Amino acid sequence: MPNMALLSPRVVLALLVRPDLWIQAMRSAASLAPKGWWRTSPFLPIPDSEWMRFRLETAYGGDGTGPVNPKDMVTFLEWQKAL
Repeated sequence: MPNMALLSPRVVLALLVRPDLWIQAMRSAASLAPKGWWRTSPFLPIPDSEWMRFRLETAYGGDGTGPVNPKDMVTFLEWQKAL
């Protein structure tokens, strides 16, 4: 089962109120999607669960299963957009 931390209701809500980041969020999602994502269930461009666990562990510590902080996601997307 893929890690759905990026799609938590708090993260989605934080992005819904920031339409200026919607395009950047789609670009980021596309860059994180594994090749051929449409061939396997759940047929969504979700990053590999082991990679996602590793990224959450390096960002927040612990075992990598914690939630993504919505403020961190907004900050990250603002940073990417500014590049």
